[in-house]
Amino acid sequence: MADKLPPPPQGIRWSVLVLVSLAMFGNYYVYDSIAPLADHLEKLLGFSDTQLGTLNAIYSVPNIIIVLIGGVLVDRMGARVATLLFAGICVLGSILTAISGAFPVMAAGRLLFGIGAESMIVAITTCLGQWFMGRWLGLAFGFNLSIARAGSYAADVSPTWAKNFYDAGWQQPLLLAVGLCAASAVATFAYYLLDRYAERRYTLQRPAKTERVILRDLVRFDRSYWYVVGLCIAFYSVIFPFRSTFAIKYFQHAHGLSLQDAGTMNGYVFLAAIFATPAFGALVDRTGRRALFMCAGSLLLLGVFLVLIYTQWSLWISTAFIGISFSLVPAVLWPSIPYLVQENRLGTAYGLMTMLQNIGLAGFNFGAGWINDRSHAGADNPQGYTPMLWMFCVLSVVGLAFALLLRRREMGPHGHDLETASPRRKHA
Repeated sequence: MADKLPPPPQGIRWSVLVLVSLAMFGNYYVYDSIAPLADHLEKLLGFSDTQLGTLNAIYSVPNIIIVLIGGVLVDRMGARVATLLFAGICVLGSILTAISGAFPVMAAGRLLFGIGAESMIVAITTCLGQWFMGRWLGLAFGFNLSIARAGSYAADVSPTWAKNFYDAGWQQPLLLAVGLCAASAVATFAYYLLDRYAERRYTLQRPAKTERVILRDLVRFDRSYWYVVGLCIAFYSVIFPFRSTFAIKYFQHAHGLSLQDAGTMNGYVFLAAIFATPAFGALVDRTGRRALFMCAGSLLLLGVFLVLIYTQWSLWISTAFIGISFSLVPAVLWPSIPYLVQENRLGTAYGLMTMLQNIGLAGFNFGAGWINDRSHAGADNPQGYTPMLWMFCVLSVVGLAFALLLRRREMGPHGHDLETASPRRKHA
């Protein structure tokens, strides 16, 4: 009987995309709400750079294990139920972060938020892989990331558009984040209802749910998958510790910008990504060359830190480099995974990749803060930030190396057609 049902109309397909993208907006806003508050937390609550780094590092710590479990749960219970569950955990975590200025309480809130947020991203990513596998996959991922980046941009420039909140102290901006997180949860509930409605009335391309997890299967993914994972770890270990934790403070202390100007400058990275990410996704859908685009984006990221270390060029140049890189690499990296793993292991594959990504995020967020404290980085010693920049420079080289290895393999006999405009599905 189910095989006689018609396919879902495009309106429902794109409505699903809009709803899960709005959910990502709130998710990303809450994650990035710490960076604009860094100077406030230092001055009003006496937090050190190590503590500031820990607030984002601790977000990642539980996901070293839990996000893999979350990916397995997505495969077992389905993306829509998992998304709703994890969105609720996010709301609880954001509330706990905002209710007290005590560092242990705030850190506990960030930890709880991280448990929900990363697994929610895995669930939404799996949802997109199921609803858009084929011609529009790159565009769908690009649009989703675009709206997510809008959340990060809104957080970066919040000292300007929500100036009254910041003038009132450290807590009001976090309460604003709670409100946006709650709106994100509402969007996930709407997606849940729409997906359930579509499942009853249309034929949906859904893989069979996994009945059990064989641990040894986790290391049997194709080598191309592991190259993408390596690039993912290195790339995001640069992007988020720098851009989402320390960049605004660095711009204030090393380049003399005000909080508002530093937030706006940092926000341009995401402003560019809002428009460029879906454009790059559509371009890759049309032309292929996925590994080549990953190489180009990784090279630009390396250029960011060489410019900051060795030149006195305008911040616009390094911001442009990181903006293009941050638009290009994610638009290609995440939609490549459905071509490298089996459909019913998609949640597990994304969960494993995100788990390893979070090891990098936790380690290098904490590491950047520790290096800054050891180097006495601050407004009185802006050169103390240089060792942190060198750390990110080395990580950028590692990411570029993985991208080049992926390009080499995909151009050979064991590739998965990632370099063609219309990849054929291959089961790893």
